Amino acid sequence: SRPNYSPEANQRALEYINQYTKENYDRITILRTKGERERLKALALSKGISVNEMINSLIDKYLLD
Repeated sequence: SRPNYSPEANQRALEYINQYTKENYDRITILRTKGERERLKALALSKGISVNEMINSLIDKYLLD
């Protein structure tokens, strides 16, 4: 079971994570036709990974080829 932290502690943790992400990662938005998101989610789920992990691995593979 998860510890029960105060709302203030949860907020501070979320702010820290958001700041770290902003400083260390680029955000890239992609546009796909309607319905593609669900297809991507299902495919990623079938592989036991997130959509983000799947897209990043495909980009990495493309860059290495």
